[in-house]
Parts: sequence; structure tokens; C-alpha cells
Amino acid sequence: MLELTISTSSTACRTKQHNKTIPPSHHHLHHLFCLQTPHCLHYNHHNMEEGIRIDKSKELKGSIVLHDLHPFKIKVCLFPLFNDHINGGGVMAFHKVYMNYQTLNAINVKQIYRTGYHFQPKQNWINDPNAPMYYKGYYHLFYQYNPKGAVWGNIVWAHSVSKDMINWIPLDPAIVPSKPFDKYGCWSGSATILPGNKPVILYTGIIDKKPAPGYQVQNYAIPANYSDPFLRDWIKPDDNPIVKPTYENVSSFRDPTTAWFNNGHWKMIVGSKHKHRGIAYLYRSRDFVKWTKAKHTLHDKPGTGMWECPDFFPVSSYGQAGLDTSVLKAGVKHVFKVSLDMTRFEYYTIGTYDKIKDKYYPDNTSIDGWAGLRYDYGNFYASKTFFDPVQNRRILWGWANESSTSYEDVAKGWAGIQLIPRMVWLDPRGKQLLQWPIHELETLRGDNVHLSDVKLNKGDVVEVKGITPAQADVDVMFSFSSLDEAETFDPEWSKLPSENLALEICGITGTKQGGLGPFGLLTLASNKLEEYTPVFFRVFKTLDNTYKVLMCSDATPSSLNKNEYKPSFAGFVDVDLSAKKLSIRSLIDHSVVESFGEGGKTVITSRVYPTIAVAKDAHLFLFNNGTETVTVKSVDAWSMKSPKFMN
Repeated sequence: MLELTISTSSTACRTKQHNKTIPPSHHHLHHLFCLQTPHCLHYNHHNMEEGIRIDKSKELKGSIVLHDLHPFKIKVCLFPLFNDHINGGGVMAFHKVYMNYQTLNAINVKQIYRTGYHFQPKQNWINDPNAPMYYKGYYHLFYQYNPKGAVWGNIVWAHSVSKDMINWIPLDPAIVPSKPFDKYGCWSGSATILPGNKPVILYTGIIDKKPAPGYQVQNYAIPANYSDPFLRDWIKPDDNPIVKPTYENVSSFRDPTTAWFNNGHWKMIVGSKHKHRGIAYLYRSRDFVKWTKAKHTLHDKPGTGMWECPDFFPVSSYGQAGLDTSVLKAGVKHVFKVSLDMTRFEYYTIGTYDKIKDKYYPDNTSIDGWAGLRYDYGNFYASKTFFDPVQNRRILWGWANESSTSYEDVAKGWAGIQLIPRMVWLDPRGKQLLQWPIHELETLRGDNVHLSDVKLNKGDVVEVKGITPAQADVDVMFSFSSLDEAETFDPEWSKLPSENLALEICGITGTKQGGLGPFGLLTLASNKLEEYTPVFFRVFKTLDNTYKVLMCSDATPSSLNKNEYKPSFAGFVDVDLSAKKLSIRSLIDHSVVESFGEGGKTVITSRVYPTIAVAKDAHLFLFNNGTETVTVKSVDAWSMKSPKFMN
């Protein structure tokens, strides 16, 4: 058991198990790992407070079985996040070195938690998606890959191609350490399509192991044969590196973006930091080889720490159509996204790009900092978008690390997946992005179960049968007749750190009995509910008579394995409740649950490792544990087939 001593002065907290102190300067860790009260809380956590009421009259022919959940009390003194999993699972630092494991090849790759329809190689470690693009009839995805083991190390640019972003054919690694400018590593980067349909890759090279995690420069690579649609061979010209740090932080200077063109110059940014200020350095070039640093940054923000994997792209103010990265015209906004090395989350803002000043200005409706909008409020990092010219859309790729320990990853022989690519576009109100799985995923849908107008009273748990619950696509619309039962939003919660407010409320309330909610899905559940991963809504009423909708994906009860990292992930949903409806779509795939709330307004990904609810022993349930009756207006659930080709 992990015990935590909490300082009421909020200056430090210490884990007895690991004897580690979190200093005041790392206040974000204090917020993440120290409960914001000087005492422990007692509550019924994650199981239903008053049990499940059995009502056989609710059974629907061939589709529904009801179960009883027995409540239990636990004592919670912290959110159990600060443990070995900080570098062994979840969304965590991937530059930690495990020397003993870096070159330990798996003899027998274990399939138990491998995904059935997500992108992953046959074995070994993967992380950041790199340089996605479309070229001569094929989608290309490069990604950080360790060809020798299931932990981070020996990184090369693996390469796969696809006709539909669902079926993937592996090719030989495209970029590997081989020259002085990338001798110690070929790290993340992006692709740009130059005039004449000529792709070029910008990437970070490591030229020295010190200072840790490495001395970083920016390089470029070009295809050896532009007529090859597979782009199998790449040349790294000897005039690399093309961008070297001068007075910048040489160990925090990486991940060049896709470039855009205006005013006679190509522009790109590199992520960095100065002390605790996150920085996007701006560079300009006329020929894509000689780059000059601008006198000012494209954007920077104090108190945010290192900005990894920055992304900068235009979005249309109207409709779902995507835009090429260089598009600058009326009715266009810009998105600026960074991955936060300190928190292992991402955030983005919507704003305006001043093409004359070469500066980005976030809108006043976007929070520019840790509490900002996220593509995904769960296990999601190092994301990268690209413009698909064939279907005129912008596509988002994101990496999900394991939440198992590094020792378990080595034992199973693989670690990391790329999540289902998502189409992204601007919400009609202009305040956030919307996301939805690419439509090609629907070609994998198999057997379908459809239910409608199912009443869920307080405590009801309803099984959806007739599909493969461990590998499924589920789309549910819930409705309710009144908002009167919504719980009061506790004013004390305003004292919690804003960047993790939703997460902490989910951790406190869980699936215990509420008013309007919790209601939603119990995914990857065992028959007797010893294990389950709930994805659900709770509706709160604030003191000023407005409503806050909380969406949770809670891995805490997902597995009986006590070694796993099992966090509560959550985000608020900006939705008008006048229609009294809320929807969830969940992509369930053995060890991952990707959930899209209210048409992609809020997205949460969880990685889970049940011990009972595995393969054919997994179940899917609808549930409600609020006093307000909820109606399942419709549920469509599909068994999902595996792609014919997956690396």
C-alpha cells in the first residue's frame, strides 16, 4: 500500500513506499499526487452506494441480464498516482532508461492484452506518431520504435503505409541513427509536402548523450526516389543539422512541426523551454535548407514547462472541411497544441495567427496553460495532425502508453499503441475542437445489437448481449426528463487545482449514488462485476443555477491486479442540456477504451488490464446509479473485426 504524508502548508508531500519528496517547485506534482485536504476521506468509492436493485421486469428478450453490486467502504487518503508507474505506465515520461531491458527481445509475445483493431507493431516499444502524410495513393505513418525491446531506447523511425488508415503494411525503418548529427537518436518530427508534391521530413537528432536526455539539433531527410509511392528509402543530406541551438536549452529543443508558407518564406517551430516558460521558437527559410531564427517566438507561456511535440494548423470557422497547413484566408482560425513534459498531458488553444508579425494570439475564450482544453483527458500524448488532401479533412494521431509496469511490458513483449485516427474540426461556436473516429473504422463493424427506449432506474445494471464486448464499438444516446435531481456542485471543489478539477471530482465521487447520474457504460466488465471500467456522466448544478456535466472514464475498478496504474480520468462537457440528452461512443479493444462524449466534445482514453474480464469473459453493461430515471433512447453496439493487415 502506498502511504502519503501530507503537509498542510502545501509545500511538500512524501511517499513512504518510495521515500520521495515532491518539492514546492514541482507544485503540479503536489496537485496531482497530494489530496487537497489535511485529512482522509471516507466514502463508498466506485461501487454503488445503495447496491443494485434487481428488477426482472426490465429484462429484454435475449439482450439483458441484471446483476447485483455489493457496496463496500474504503478509506481514501490520496489519488494513487505517485508510484513506479510514473515511468512504467500511463501517460508518462518516455525518456527513462532501462538499460537491462532495452535490448531484451521478446521470445513469445503475449496476446492477452493486444488490441484487435488499433495500430501497433507485432512486438516491442512504440511511442510518438511522426510525420503522418498522404503521398501517391498511400497514407504514411512513421513512429518512434525500439526494434530491440519493450521499453524506450534504441529509437528509430518505423514506417507503415495504408490505403485506409485501418489496414497497415510495415516497411523497413525510414530513419535510423547513422551520422554525427543523429548518432545518439532520431527523435520526433513532422512532414511537409513541398511544391511539386515533394515530401520532406524534419526531425530531431541527438548528437551527444549529455546533457540528459541528449544534446538536440534539427535535421531534414528527403526521399531517395520520389516515384516510389511507398517512400521506402530516405536520404539524410550531409548539410545537416539545419537548425542548431545557440543560446537555447540544448537538452530541451525538439520536435519540429510541419512547415507553412507565407510572405515568401517557409515557417516552422521547435518546442523548448527557458526555466519554467514553455517556448515555441520560430524559424524561417526560403529554400527549406537554410533556416533563420526569428527575433521573437511564435508563442510562449510562463509556468508551463517544456513544450514537446508542438502542432500549429489552421481550421475553418465553418463546416468540417480540413485545411492545408499553409492556408491563410478569411474565416480561418488557428490551433496551437503542445505536449507538456511536466504533466504528461497536452493542451491546445484556439486563436489568431498574425501573418505579418508572425505571432500567435490565443482567443480570450481559450485558457492558455495547464488548465486549457485537451484533445483527450486520458492516456493520450505526443499527438500529431496532418491534412488529408484526398478527403479534405484534418486527421489527428495520438499515442497511448501502457498503464502496466515496465516489468510486465517486458514480459508480454510489447508496449504502446497508436489510437484510432480522428477527424478534427472547429465546433460551430468556435470555442473548441470536435473529434470523431475516421469513418473508415466502420468497415470493421460486424454483428450489431440495437436497443431503444430502455428505462434505467436507480441501481439498474443492464447487459448488452450479442456482440464481442472485448472488441466492440458502442454508441449510446441517453435522455432524462428533468434536471431537478442534479447534485449541487460543492463550492469546496473550487479549491482543487483547476488543471485537474474534473479528474479529482471523478476520483471523489466515482460511481457512487448521485442525482442525475452517474449513468453510462460498464466496459470490459466481469460477469459478477469484480472488474469493470465505467464510462459515465454526472450532472451538477452550481450555486448560480448553471449546470456542469462531468464525463469520467474510471480505471480504478478495472482490474484486480494491484500493480497496475489505474487512474480516474475526467473532463467537463460544454453542452446545452435543454434537449435533456447526452451521448457516449466507446471504442473498446481489449486493453483500451476510447470514449467520445457528446459528439466528440470531450474525449477520454483509458488503458486497462482486467484479470477476469478478458476476451470471451468480458461483458458490457448499461447502468444508472442516480435518483433520476434515465432512458436509453438508443444503443447500437457492434462486434469489431480485426483489420486484414496490421503490421
